[in-house]
Amino acid sequence: MSFNLDETVKQLTELLKTEAKTETVIGQSFQLGEFTCVPVIKFGMGVGYGGGEGTGRQDGKGQGEGTGGGAGGGMGVEPIGFLVTRGDQISFISTKSNKGLSAVFDKVPDLMEKMIDRKKAGATL
Repeated sequence: MSFNLDETVKQLTELLKTEAKTETVIGQSFQLGEFTCVPVIKFGMGVGYGGGEGTGRQDGKGQGEGTGGGAGGGMGVEPIGFLVTRGDQISFISTKSNKGLSAVFDKVPDLMEKMIDRKKAGATL
């Protein structure tokens, strides 16, 4: 079986480029009552590869032929926060605070209470 390292690395790099599109950095927006929330993530990727050849004897045994190859890549995705809009107000809620993602969820009861109050007052959500 023949192993073409250059072709493998090219295919791997193209795959990673395809996966690293803008949509993965700024997620799909969603509505939470009168609030529009947009998740924001940190994206990282890496690629590595090696090669090899051979002839001659290394230890004086056998015919001394060789071959080699290898490729690898990886991606990492980490949520960093949410862009939240309400009317013309925009704020950013970070998941990097001391509480992490729980800081976002701590705000949910207040948001729900405000939506319930507005609904009772006759406003549409």
